[in-house]
Amino acid sequence: MYQPPQFRSTDRALAARLMREHPFASLISNDDNGLPFVSHLPLHLEDRGDAFVLLGHCARPNPHWRYLEARPTAVVTFLGPHAYQSPKIYPDLARVPSWNYLAVHCTVSATLIEDPVAKDGLLKKLIGDHEPPYAEQWRGLGEDFARKLLAGIMAFELEVVDLQCKLKLNQHRPESHAALKAGYAQGNEQERELARWMDSLGMGVEEK
Repeated sequence: MYQPPQFRSTDRALAARLMREHPFASLISNDDNGLPFVSHLPLHLEDRGDAFVLLGHCARPNPHWRYLEARPTAVVTFLGPHAYQSPKIYPDLARVPSWNYLAVHCTVSATLIEDPVAKDGLLKKLIGDHEPPYAEQWRGLGEDFARKLLAGIMAFELEVVDLQCKLKLNQHRPESHAALKAGYAQGNEQERELARWMDSLGMGVEEK
């Protein structure tokens, strides 16, 4: 992705935060005709010390897993909060509107997981991310039912081999930060989340 230096983040912890807070990702591979094939799916992030690994699954009828099997290198994108930026945040009028957003792009190497026990463990991690109490219900469905469901999905690990994190929050225009954050703080859910990110990055604090 296009990465102007003022928006490029090399902070691994910030990238992990963004991926965990916005786990519904886009997995992008080339299909057999060489065209991009995209699946939208939740992914679980594991930090294994020297590498990030993303865990997920798709329905077996979805051909995406076959593309991963044939061509393991793929791209995963995460889009965080995003919102319009009005030119009224500037003290002068010679300005134009823009759009602020947070995003992470990962180049990954895929490994398919077919073992039912490993699939079950992967599913429990996703359940733990989104609805931990459901784990008990899942266990209570019985082995036969679980076996049929597990046979209907293909699970995979995606090892992150390259990562780009872009935090576009008008960092290069400090004269706008206070007004930008104040406006976002009074806005919709996405705008309020951008205001919280500005806080965590130390933006919008008026100098005395």
